[in-house]
Amino acid sequence: MTTPAIERSFVTLASGRVHVAACGAGQPILLLHQTPRSWDEYREVLPLLASKYRAIAMDTLGFGDSDPLPDGQESIEAWAKAAHQLLSALGHDRAVIVGHHTGAAIAIEMAALHPERVEALVLSASPYVDEARRKAEHTRRIIDDVETHADGLHLAELWGRRKPFYPENRPDLLHRFMADALKAGPRAAEGHRVVGRYVMEPRLAAVRCPTLVIAPTADPHAYPHASKVAAAIAGSRLIEMEGGMVPLPDQMPQAFADAIDRFLSTLS
Repeated sequence: MTTPAIERSFVTLASGRVHVAACGAGQPILLLHQTPRSWDEYREVLPLLASKYRAIAMDTLGFGDSDPLPDGQESIEAWAKAAHQLLSALGHDRAVIVGHHTGAAIAIEMAALHPERVEALVLSASPYVDEARRKAEHTRRIIDDVETHADGLHLAELWGRRKPFYPENRPDLLHRFMADALKAGPRAAEGHRVVGRYVMEPRLAAVRCPTLVIAPTADPHAYPHASKVAAAIAGSRLIEMEGGMVPLPDQMPQAFADAIDRFLSTLS
């Protein structure tokens, strides 16, 4: 069977140009990546979903090939607003929203902001940002915040910081991470700070659509909080993905796509 081709394009919004990768036809699914990745996080997932859905992966503003917002204007709310504008520009009144890590926070805000436009949510490795985390944000070490050195030692430091959270036999996944992190520059760290500022609690409570929470068991950043996220969203479902790590979508693309499809199939 021929693998569906991924179509890449730019869409101009009020905030600037947004880079999009998409394939397939049918019910639209918007996939939102973690910080500091890009659509590439879903490179293998897109064709797997394309047999039944119109799978769309966007680069969040300031990441990948999407234009950034002016300094100081980055927020989960601004990123969610731009994602809704993108869907409108593509002609989709309603869509399923899938988010991983930072993408999950954006997905939550999208569902709370325009519930009439979100058919369902899939929140993978979602952060849980409460008052305690927001208060501690200024003292927390940001994993991708490394000081640039003329001899390039910061590249080895960044690799070393990320390595424990990636499969030992998959250096290709770290290569892909590094490419996106270098392209993002200072926004690689700022994206994490944006999540840490997000007032998430009332937005979780405002979600009304069917929601699947995916908990990768080997992701120490997200796994401990998955039950809190699920408990805060009325009627949500929680599943564990055994062995899933920080790069879950590109680490286990088939399992990731299958989980989305199984969930959506129960809603039809």
